[in-house]
Amino acid sequence: MTIELKKILCVEDEADIQAVAKVALETVGRFEVQMCSSGQEALETLPDFAPDLILLDVMMPGMDGPTTYQEVRKLDGYENVPIIFMTAKVMESDREQYISLGAAGIIAQPFDPMVLSDQIRQVWNDHHDG
Repeated sequence: MTIELKKILCVEDEADIQAVAKVALETVGRFEVQMCSSGQEALETLPDFAPDLILLDVMMPGMDGPTTYQEVRKLDGYENVPIIFMTAKVMESDREQYISLGAAGIIAQPFDPMVLSDQIRQVWNDHHDG
């Protein structure tokens, strides 16, 4: 029995991508979404929002995606929350690096707003069935 995915924390520094992702996830995917503009903001938001899954941009000023990922993993209760990286750099070596960190999946940017929720659900189901 797969646990239902309801709450997504989306960490993305670009306001226009944030807007598209929020509409895609809330309207198309019917998820409850909390947006954060930085890794630091995400770490501060996590305890109150308690997401089922984190969608994390790789390239961000300040604390980048992989660093944010490692900080999230240090928090009590977040050792196993699935984290999906979003990146425009989808070279095989980059992909392998993110998977070796422990990422549940990788979504290429720019993403298709109409299929983003399905892509996330697929990673979610693979994560919980595997």
